[in-house]
Amino acid sequence: MLTAFARAFKTPDLRKKLLFTLGIIVIYRVGTHVPIPGVDYTAVQFCIDQAQTNQGLFGLVNMFSGGALLQITIFALGIMPYITASIILQLLTVVIPRLEALKKEGQAGTAKITQYTRYLTVALAILQGTGLVATARSGSLFSGCQMAGQIVPDRSIYTTMVMVITMTAGTALVMWLGELITDRGIGNGMSILMFISIAATFPSALWAIKEQGDLAGGWIEFGTVIAVGLVMVALVVFVEQAQRRIPVQYAKRMIGRRSYGGTSTYIPLKVNQAGIIPVIFASSLLYIPALIVQFSNSTAGWASWITSNLADTAAPAHITVYFFLIIFFAFFYVAISFNPEEVADNMKKYGGFIPGIRAGRPTAEYLSYVLNRITWPGSLYLGLIALVPTMALAGFGANANFPFGGTSILIIVGVGLETVKQIESQLQQRNYEGFLR
Repeated sequence: MLTAFARAFKTPDLRKKLLFTLGIIVIYRVGTHVPIPGVDYTAVQFCIDQAQTNQGLFGLVNMFSGGALLQITIFALGIMPYITASIILQLLTVVIPRLEALKKEGQAGTAKITQYTRYLTVALAILQGTGLVATARSGSLFSGCQMAGQIVPDRSIYTTMVMVITMTAGTALVMWLGELITDRGIGNGMSILMFISIAATFPSALWAIKEQGDLAGGWIEFGTVIAVGLVMVALVVFVEQAQRRIPVQYAKRMIGRRSYGGTSTYIPLKVNQAGIIPVIFASSLLYIPALIVQFSNSTAGWASWITSNLADTAAPAHITVYFFLIIFFAFFYVAISFNPEEVADNMKKYGGFIPGIRAGRPTAEYLSYVLNRITWPGSLYLGLIALVPTMALAGFGANANFPFGGTSILIIVGVGLETVKQIESQLQQRNYEGFLR
C-alpha cells in the first residue's frame, strides 16, 4: 500500500491532483477557525471549554462542519446545506415529472439538476444561518454557560444581516471547493470535505475520553474506545462491501455480419443500498419536536414530555422511535432510488434476462423480492450502528464526545473506500499494480 502511494506521487498528473486536493483541504480547515463578524470569540471559547454544548440539537450539524458550528466561524454551516439540498432534489425527482425528465436527459439534465441544487443550497444556508444567529443570540447554543448570552453582543439588524451573509458566503465557498476537488482533484469533492470535517473532531474527542476516564488515568477507557472503534470499522467495511449479485444473461443478436451480445454480467444489489441517508433523515425528523419546544419556550405538559422523551437521546422513547424511523427510511429510500420495473424494462429492451426468470413483469417482481429481503438486514444494521453513541453514553457516563458514532463511522468508511477505489483505478490506468496485489 505504501509502495502504491509512492508510485502515485511519482506520476506527475496524479501527483498534481493529490497535492491540489491537499491544498483545498488546508484552505477548508483554515476557514473552519476564522470567526464571523459580530461574535465575541472569547465568550465562544469560554463556553466551548466548559463543554456545556447542546449536542442533542446541534451535534449532527457540528460534526458535518468539523466543529465550526459551535465556534460560529465562516464555515459554521459546513456542507450540511448542500447535503440537505441534494437529498431534497433527489426526493423531488420522483415526485416532479420535470425533474424526472431532466434526470433521463443524461449529462445536460444532470448539469441542470446540479444548478438547482446550488440555488437550493444557498437558500437553505440563509435559512440555517438565520436560525443559528437567533440561537446564538438567545443563549440556547450553549446550555448552562454563564457567558452564552454575550456571544453576540450587538443585536442590531445590520450585524445580524452581516453574520447571515457571511455564513451563506462561506457555505457557497465550501460548495465551490468541493467542486474544485471533483474537477481538478482526485474526485468526490463533497464527500472528501465531509470526511475531513468528521475526522478533524476525532483527536480532541479521543483525548477528552482519556481525560474524563477514571481507570489507570483514563488509558483503559481510551483503549476500550479504540478497540470498539476498530471492531465497528471492520463491521462497517464488511457490510458496506456486501452485495447480492443477480446474474444477467444477454442473448446474441446478428446485425449484418456481426454478432452482438451473448455476454454474462450481474446486477449488484448492496445490503446497505440506502447508505447514510436513513440515519440523516431520522435524526433530522427527531430534532424537529425538540426545536419547536426550544423556540416556543412552553411549559405545557406536551413540551415537558417531548423534552424528557424525544429530546433526550438516552430516553427509551427516543431510542425506539429513532430505530424504527431508520428502518422505515431505509425501505423508503431504497424504494425511490431503485426502480425494479425500470431495470426490468431496460433488460428486456436490450435482450437481457435473469436465468430461470421470465423477462418483463416476473423479472421486476423477482428484483423487488430480492431487494426487500436484503434491505431488512441492511436497515437493522443501520439502526444498530446509529445507536452506538447512545450505548456509549450509558457505558461512559455523560460523555457526549464519543467519536465512533454511527453516522461518522459510516461516512468515514464509505468515503475512505471510495477514495481508495478512485486512486486505485487511476493507478491501474497507468499499468501500476494498485493498492491490493
